[in-house]
Amino acid sequence: MTFSIPLPALAPLILLATSGMAALRPGCRPRPIPPLSEAAAFAALALGLGGVVQLIVAGPISGTLVRLDAVSATMALLVGFVGWIVMRYSRRYLDGESREGLFHSRMLATLAAVLVLVQAAHLAVLVAAFVAVGLGPRALLLFYPDRPEARRAAAKFSLVWHAGDLALIVAAVAFWRASGSADLTAAAMPGWALQIAAIGLVVAALLKTAAFPLHGWLTEVMEAPTPVSALLHAGIINSGGYLLIRMADAVQSSAGAMAALVLIGGFTALFGAVVMLTQSAIKTALAWSTVAQMGFMLMQCGLGLWALALLHILAHSLYKAYAFLGSGGAVRAVLATRRPGPVAVPDLAAVGRSFLLALGLYAAMAALFTLIAGPKSPQALALGAMLVFGVAYLVAQGLAGAAPAALTRRTVTASVAAAFGYFGFQVAAQALWGPHLPPTPQVGALEWALIVLAVGSFGLVAFAQALFPLWAHHPASAGWRVHLANGLYLNTLFDRLIGGLRTAR
Repeated sequence: MTFSIPLPALAPLILLATSGMAALRPGCRPRPIPPLSEAAAFAALALGLGGVVQLIVAGPISGTLVRLDAVSATMALLVGFVGWIVMRYSRRYLDGESREGLFHSRMLATLAAVLVLVQAAHLAVLVAAFVAVGLGPRALLLFYPDRPEARRAAAKFSLVWHAGDLALIVAAVAFWRASGSADLTAAAMPGWALQIAAIGLVVAALLKTAAFPLHGWLTEVMEAPTPVSALLHAGIINSGGYLLIRMADAVQSSAGAMAALVLIGGFTALFGAVVMLTQSAIKTALAWSTVAQMGFMLMQCGLGLWALALLHILAHSLYKAYAFLGSGGAVRAVLATRRPGPVAVPDLAAVGRSFLLALGLYAAMAALFTLIAGPKSPQALALGAMLVFGVAYLVAQGLAGAAPAALTRRTVTASVAAAFGYFGFQVAAQALWGPHLPPTPQVGALEWALIVLAVGSFGLVAFAQALFPLWAHHPASAGWRVHLANGLYLNTLFDRLIGGLRTAR
């Protein structure tokens, strides 16, 4: 027996029904709402898994409002899994809160909106789902309304998110004009309407992924309960990347839009990573890590590496959900540590050797996988080069003069595994999602310039990071550390802007 309706499309109905029941019992310990909420989230996960089986058995299903294909099935399964883990965690975390039932209601409704978003086949459904997704986190961020920081984070989130909604509406109208259809997969005619659609999609994605310089709200969501932070950082923040992947044909039609993704995404990645290194609080460091990861994912989209961008969303969601939900245990582990051991500080020669060795290792792995799976695009090779700079940082620790032999062995093993893993996962991602996404575009003069700029920037930052222990005690270094720890005060400027807007009203 085959089903004409995608099984994951039933999940939002179950979640919304349970959300309505929880809304009727908004108070403390509203039995049987907590276990029922977890059961509803598990049902969504089961339907997501059923959708994968349905796709394998019956093939893609293209409906008027929702669709089932390799991309939507992957995202529905991911959202279902993360949603179930978060709701399971919430049962104990929120136990005894005065508005426990209301929390479950809002979380389930938000999960339902995200599931509709990742399965949308119609422009109107996609836009409506994005608007609905924005309403859920705002309500969850205000779960503790007496906290001024929570109110500020909710206000900034709403302002940025709904500005992205406006950009998405413009893009949807332009895409409808260019294609004559509201189907997300419709072929669009080249022209000014398609260019506007591509620009609107990129602007919407940048706003919804907290790209520089409007990233401030993402670093303040810790004022909400931990499950909310996990849901935002592991799920909702990825929606901008999913939008680009879903509308990849339209985005890739504009060289300017793709270049903007590389430039802004790459800078966001570097900025977020550098600021993250200056943070002392675990959750704040995780938040800046998300900023960096979203920037890197946007850059992947700008390079036309759509399958790798989808893999990045998958891996980041799983890692970040675990990191936020386990952050309390990490704090206890740090407090229980008596005293850290000595740190191996590499000199300039060791860092130089490490970069040469890492690049040589990367070249060997690239040659091996080229023989196994065929040639790689320049964009994919460039992305791997950026990642291997992190490997070079590991190798530098192992080559430091004071490094013990065990550390050297561990860094070499980790480096080989990282290089092998990049190409291995790239082959797997291309096999799973590559046939359903546009091919990586040909490299022209603009693309080569962007590749050189991106690789050079990541290489310089990684080289400086490896040498940081040598100049960490310089007075100028201490001053820059203070400025970076505050995110170069961009968030403060955003706060003043919001205050000015409120005063004007």
